[in-house]
Amino acid sequence: MTTDVTADVPEMPAPRVREFAAHSIGGALALALGLTGLLVAAGLLTGAGAVDESGAKAALIIGGIFVLIAAFIAMRGLNTVAPGEARVVQLFGRYRGTIRQDGLRWVNPPPLSTSLEREGPPSSRTRISTRVRNHETPALKVNDAYGNPIELAAVVVWKVRDTAQATFEVDDYTEFVATQTETAVRHIAIEYPYDAHDEGGLSLRGNAEEITEKLAVELSARVEAAGVQIIESRFTHLAYAPEIASAMLQRQQAGAVVAARRQIVDGAVGMVEAALARITEQDIVELDNERKAAMVSNLLVVLCGDRAPQPVLNTGTLYQ
Repeated sequence: MTTDVTADVPEMPAPRVREFAAHSIGGALALALGLTGLLVAAGLLTGAGAVDESGAKAALIIGGIFVLIAAFIAMRGLNTVAPGEARVVQLFGRYRGTIRQDGLRWVNPPPLSTSLEREGPPSSRTRISTRVRNHETPALKVNDAYGNPIELAAVVVWKVRDTAQATFEVDDYTEFVATQTETAVRHIAIEYPYDAHDEGGLSLRGNAEEITEKLAVELSARVEAAGVQIIESRFTHLAYAPEIASAMLQRQQAGAVVAARRQIVDGAVGMVEAALARITEQDIVELDNERKAAMVSNLLVVLCGDRAPQPVLNTGTLYQ
């Protein structure tokens, strides 16, 4: 039984925003200019105290305050980006780009805060991790394609591919990935049986590699709206539910016994055919149909029996 699992995946809305690089420069130059501005402002304010003329003194004070504010604003634009992280830049609620280059970077405009803004500062830098992450689902109790209750758990390896989508398209992208992973695992479980009754069908136990690939495809379609990339998915736990585990174990054992008996019988028939052919070819003894039937019966009993045979010797009757 093969099923296209992606056919039942609901179509996610198209993303309204895509990631693009924010305009930024190296932070070392901005840091140097900011420190220089602070020194200049300190010099102007210090020089204002040594000037007696009121007009010049006021000009120095105003200039020093202006340079001090400019230097402070410039240094507020510095951002430290660690490897495996990114900064999402916003200005008055609009997305202005993402900083992915690690190190000290400077972005204009710098983040400012004000008490008049109730929903946050007009300019912000949101830190978001782009590292590879793991999410492992708990053991979920679901019914397989045959209606048998099973327990299934999976681990998903993922990372943020588009920081803009992860920030603005969903409320919480980590919770979104966790919920969609559980939904995809449940959907996969009801599409395939634990053990396939027919030889050509896929099963969760016998075709784990193929099923996990289908799980990754379905999960990628589900989390695409959040800008998340699925790297790998694997089943970590797969078993029948406790209430039917003993019965299903007996069924598996019976199937294994039948398969073993079938192989033993096939091998025994081949050995009997070879023995009869060799006796006939080398003309060891002439056997009629009745003796051939008896010989075949004895050989099959010996070869297919569970216990070691106990031979009985027939010495016949001696005549003088």
